[in-house]
Amino acid sequence: MKAPVALAPLGLALASLMGCAAAAPVDEAPIYKGAETLALDDELVNVRVTLKGGRGAADIDAYTSCAVAHHAQARGYGFARHLRTNVAQQGGLWRGDAVYTVSSERPRGLKTIDAAATLRDCGEQGIPTI
Repeated sequence: MKAPVALAPLGLALASLMGCAAAAPVDEAPIYKGAETLALDDELVNVRVTLKGGRGAADIDAYTSCAVAHHAQARGYGFARHLRTNVAQQGGLWRGDAVYTVSSERPRGLKTIDAAATLRDCGEQGIPTI
């Protein structure tokens, strides 16, 4: 008998964020329903997005990254760093609530965003930036 495979911490975190909601089919393109950014202070930004369809958390991450990249560049910052994202699904809509820091210098950390490069990628992928 095989021993059970332990989930990596990231997998557990994602599973707890998504609850028991079934993911939309992978081939269903997301429909972007809106994004808003709110400056919590000079270098801290809250991003809220809504989409329909898509791949759930993966598309929420992409959408919030695009929105924060636009916010950062519009305010003269070249970089952002992801702090946290909460994802929920209800009634066929996915909602994301993310927090990022923004800075003019590349921040330390694993989840950093180069605003200019991210905006180019968003345009190529058809993801709105705001």
